This record gives sequence, C-alpha cells and structure tokens, in this order.
Amino acid sequence: MDSRNITAGLVASAALMSTALIAQATDQPAAKPAPTDQQLIASAMSAAPAAVGKAATIVVMTADGKMRTLRKGTNAFTCMPDSPETPGPDPMCWDKNSDGWMQAFMHHGTPPAGKVGLMYMLAGGTDASNTDPYATKPTAKNHWVKTGPHIMIVGADAAFYDQYPKSADPDTSSPYVMWAGTPIQHLMAPVK
Repeated sequence: MDSRNITAGLVASAALMSTALIAQATDQPAAKPAPTDQQLIASAMSAAPAAVGKAATIVVMTADGKMRTLRKGTNAFTCMPDSPETPGPDPMCWDKNSDGWMQAFMHHGTPPAGKVGLMYMLAGGTDASNTDPYATKPTAKNHWVKTGPHIMIVGADAAFYDQYPKSADPDTSSPYVMWAGTPIQHLMAPVK
C-alpha cells in the first residue's frame, strides 16, 4: 500500500470520526456512510435480468449532475443504482436507444424521434407523480402512483401510446402511459 492510500484512508477515518463527534455533541444521528462502488454496482445490476445486468455498463450520477462510470460493460445496456433521494427503489437499466430519452429526462428536454428504447426497473417500483416528471413528493394534485417491478418502452410514436390507458390515476397492475402528453411519456408494463 503506498503512502497516498494510507493518507487517504487516514483522512477518511478522521472525517468519519469528526462527523460522529459533531452528531454526538448536537444529539443528531451520525450521517450514514456513502455506499461503496461495489454496493452501487450491485444495486444497479438488480434492475435488469441477471444476464443483462452482469454485462452492463454501470454509472452513478454525481452531485453536480454528471455521470461517473463505475464499471465498463460489454453489452448495449447501462444501469444506474437506486437513488437515496427518491422515495421508492429505483435502480434502472436501459438500452442504447434509450440514451437520448434518459438525457431528455435528466435535462428537461425532448428525446430524439425514432428511437424506441427498452428500460428495466425489476428491483422494485417507482413512487412518483404520474403527471409531473419532476415532482419529488406527493401532493393533492400530482397523482402520485406506486408501481412494482416493471419494464418501460420509451421513445415510441404518440400513436403507440394511444393504445394504452393514460389516466392520471391508473391501474398500476396493468400497462399504462406515464407522463402522458409530455415529450417523455412512456409505457409502464408491470412484470409481477
């Protein structure tokens, strides 16, 4: 082990001890340690079928909104771990065609036309507004839904989505359109 690793370990230990002492002095619980890269990778892989997750590129969003690659994959899928800031489990994996849709979602834009993509969220569901893609908590007007494990079809033509229910308060046990009428509407299809 070189001196840089030892120094980094000492700095990290001192930071954790300081956090614990400050929390103890102010009667606040100590901050939960950040997950390790291996824990983030395991969370991300849980979103897809094992064969897909095992070979996928794993990324995590940093505090400044950029993506950091945790592991380079060998297939056309990218997986991201659960976000602790969101109310429900939401690790997800998406195919190459879904990249533009993901960028549009993250940056409040419009996805490119003609790229139908497949996304997996098999580790759990989504607790989210069915009408406001950027809502962070339920309100009386944002039609909060709870969905179990599912797949998503993103980037299809509007006519595709017209074949499925678009209710603001859908039956989440069968396929429905989430965020209907927005550029990032998509089909939610439960798998369990």
